[in-house]
Amino acid sequence: MINIKLHRPIPDGFKIKQIRVIKKAIGWFATISIQLDVDVPQPIPYGHAIGVDLGVEKYLSTSDGFIEEGRKFFNKLHSRLKVLQRRLSKKRSARSEVPSELGRTKQDKRSKNYEKARLKVEKMHNHIAQARKDYQFKLAHKLCDMADTIFLEDIDFRTMAKGFLGKHTLDAAFGQFRTIVKYVAWRRGKYITEVDHRGTSQTCPNCRIEVRKELKDRWHSCPECKYEADRDIASAQEICNRGIEMLCTQGLWGKEEIGYQVGLSGATCIDKWRRVAMPSCEVGKPTP
Repeated sequence: MINIKLHRPIPDGFKIKQIRVIKKAIGWFATISIQLDVDVPQPIPYGHAIGVDLGVEKYLSTSDGFIEEGRKFFNKLHSRLKVLQRRLSKKRSARSEVPSELGRTKQDKRSKNYEKARLKVEKMHNHIAQARKDYQFKLAHKLCDMADTIFLEDIDFRTMAKGFLGKHTLDAAFGQFRTIVKYVAWRRGKYITEVDHRGTSQTCPNCRIEVRKELKDRWHSCPECKYEADRDIASAQEICNRGIEMLCTQGLWGKEEIGYQVGLSGATCIDKWRRVAMPSCEVGKPTP
């Protein structure tokens, strides 16, 4: 018999389908999967909608103007982790071969100091991962408090991790955060979906024309409609525009429910999007 610490009781009527035992530096954990044959209704789009843009400099920006600077967990504790890893590298490995006086090699006994140093490194990695996940869960609940419909980018963050900002991208764990936001939104009855990420930072959310910017350009200034905003906020507004447009195309969102996303032109509607997708000098000309 093994004593366990049960975090929450198993509800009546549920069947245990799978038990996964995991060993971590702080102890053993058992993840129990339960099942019940019920139909859970999926949330539908409603209420206030926001777009969310994720980035390295600012962890996230919303179309409402909220900016979360974020915390770099790995960078903050990297100096301590570096010290522990340096100490570990100087310890004798558990299965290292030690030369003897007769020229033969023999297996060294398991080094207790090596195991102690290895356990400290593992605990530090575990502490970083848990602190990051706790922060992401709290941030996901904050997003659900802000809106009822949330739009995210469908970007593949594995590609971002291969660039020169790979270390910071892996530390931010954008893929894990997107999964957490979807889970929290489902639990709280919020609708969440993904939209096309291509060109969101190169499109003006007010007049919808292309405004090319380099990576160093952190301010959006449209030469056509003179709309200006932070680059990440403008990108989040464009994500929200695309999400609402996609739902309108699918018949899940009415035009009368569309609110404003930018302050310059007031209410933004689908009919105006079709017109302002071209420069103002071309508006009113017949289609060739």
